[in-house]
Amino acid sequence: MSLSAHEIRELFLSFFEKKGHTRVKSAPLVPENDPTLLFVNAGMVPFKNVFLGLEKRPYKRATSCQKCLRVSGKHNDLEQVGYTSRHHTFFEMLGNFSFGDYFKKEAIEYAWEFVTEVLKLPKEKLYVSVYKDDEEAFRIWNEHIGVPSERIWRLGEEDNFWQMGDVGPCGPSSEIYVDRGEEYEGEERYLEIWNLVFMQYNRDENGILTPLPHPNIDTGMGLERIASVLQGKNSNFEIDIIFPLIQFGEEVSGKKYGEKFETDVALRVIADHLRAITFAISDGVIPSNEGRGYVIRRILRRAMRFGYKLGIENPFLYKGVDLVVDIMKGPYPELELSREFVKGIVKGEEERFIKTLKAGMEYIQEVIQKALEEGRKTLSGKEVFTAYDTYGFPVDLIEEIAREKGLNIDLEGFQCELEEQRERARKHFKVEAKKVKPVYSHLKELGKTSTFVGYEHMEYESQVIGLVKGEEIVSELKEGEEGEVILKETPFYPEGGGQVGDSGIIETDKALFRVEDTQKPTEGVIVHIGKVLKGTLRVGDTVHARVDKERRWDI
Repeated sequence: MSLSAHEIRELFLSFFEKKGHTRVKSAPLVPENDPTLLFVNAGMVPFKNVFLGLEKRPYKRATSCQKCLRVSGKHNDLEQVGYTSRHHTFFEMLGNFSFGDYFKKEAIEYAWEFVTEVLKLPKEKLYVSVYKDDEEAFRIWNEHIGVPSERIWRLGEEDNFWQMGDVGPCGPSSEIYVDRGEEYEGEERYLEIWNLVFMQYNRDENGILTPLPHPNIDTGMGLERIASVLQGKNSNFEIDIIFPLIQFGEEVSGKKYGEKFETDVALRVIADHLRAITFAISDGVIPSNEGRGYVIRRILRRAMRFGYKLGIENPFLYKGVDLVVDIMKGPYPELELSREFVKGIVKGEEERFIKTLKAGMEYIQEVIQKALEEGRKTLSGKEVFTAYDTYGFPVDLIEEIAREKGLNIDLEGFQCELEEQRERARKHFKVEAKKVKPVYSHLKELGKTSTFVGYEHMEYESQVIGLVKGEEIVSELKEGEEGEVILKETPFYPEGGGQVGDSGIIETDKALFRVEDTQKPTEGVIVHIGKVLKGTLRVGDTVHARVDKERRWDI
């Protein structure tokens, strides 16, 4: 039975609605009020407090298709993406949930009905696994559903005891597998398609399990994976909502998918990472050097590095954003609203990194060659720091490139180099801070001073009252130009008192200015330092100023 991914998503949600579940819209990728997670990494994350009994909802049964990003912490698939047929950073998780309502029997019945009667997968091709000590689940599958005991696998904690993170809700699980035939091997033959978690416990910081107030059900089925089964594809990357992005990579690189493993890896990385950055930036995560923003910058630069391996030496990812939006805007209409914004951010990031990508790759290849010739197994902290500081390469990207050549990196030495540089910068800033450039004194004389509103607001409608380019006061900044913006009121906190300056976005209907840093060179004058990513910014423009909240909170 061949169904499109959009059809599968709708079939799933409709099926559970008919079973009395409330359809819940996907939450944003940034978790609300959960400091333990950088991103939503599973369908149950938005319901975590409901499972813990800390929050009540007007329903006891829910179904959703949740946007997920697995790039950090326990669930981190980033470095495997591209090399396997299944790993993704961004993916969609189909799920049905019960908050103290039904439990194991009904969850298993619903799952079996959906896969055999709605998706029409042959029963003889299906296998299930249960936690080794979960006799109840074994009996339901065997005696009630009728799955022969030889097709029920008892597995240990690593496979069939699920937990969201080191702390939080957890419990035994049961998984459904499909046998894809003898032409496939191992995990590719017996492919797991659905995980049913019988959430009975909460694990605390000491690893102690406490029974939850009411047992709950949390299930998760990766949309991309079930689509690959139903569409008869060898990998998730060949399904209808991802393969057009592979074709986009072929088009911009001139390379062909399916001919060479290295090329396939690069094309898969580009396709996957394009989806991740489009959805994350649309949800308000701006690339930066801290927290969530740094993760998205890492993903973007990893995609650029694989593009470079294919011979792409100009910004290209921003063009692929349109394709992601066109494919996914049906179920996620917010993508259409943020299309131009996302493209502007991605293009600006690409333009910044492309300047150093080629030189940086040459430098890294040079130090790798040197290490190999000297019989070293490790790149030194200084070599790593130079690639990071001079060429803008994220540390894990340097590590991945080194690993491809069988080398490690000296992380401890890198941290020492980083701390030494920060100390030098602190001393330098103290000296420089005493000197006020004439342009700032002139701005102050002209009354171009700002009112800081950042304690009450992270976003604010304001007006451009001054622009600086180099050492000159100007009337406008054009696309691609770097400069400084002075606003009448600003929510951006300038560096001072041990707090680094805010970053974020200043935008009009036609212009987009990326704020990299905020400084107060003289009393009353607050300058927003950055680059115009789109359009022209003029003195007198009404603007929407938006602080990167994650960066401020992370520091």
